Parts: sequence; structure tokens; C-alpha cells
Amino acid sequence: MGKIIVNLDVEMAKRKISLGELAERIGLTQANLSILKTGKAKAVRFSTLEAICRELGCQPGDLLEYRDEP
Repeated sequence: MGKIIVNLDVEMAKRKISLGELAERIGLTQANLSILKTGKAKAVRFSTLEAICRELGCQPGDLLEYRDEP
């Protein structure tokens, strides 16, 4: 069974942006963005994904990755 890996921390580090700054820019609480960043989120709204991609200048595929696990 596979799983979805969230690479938000990698993309934030590349751009040297903090969790607080990104949360403020996209209109989310730091707590909710942290849940997404740590991979604990069960779902993500397309509007949230769009806002993150807009602010980080990246594509959804840069943030989300599928890994097959044995």
C-alpha cells in the first residue's frame, strides 16, 4: 500500500520562508498549516493548494509525492 508524502517543508526551505509567514500570506492558521506540513492532514482543499503554490511559486507536484510501500 502506498502513501502520499507532503514536501511542503522542502519547498519552504528552498525559499527561506517560515511557517508563520506562509500561513499569514495564504490565510491559514499556523496550526492548520503545520498539520499539512507534517503529513498528518487527511485532506487538502484545492484552494489551499492553489494558494500555497501561488506563494511559493511551485507546482502541486512539487508539494505532493506518492510513494509505494511494500
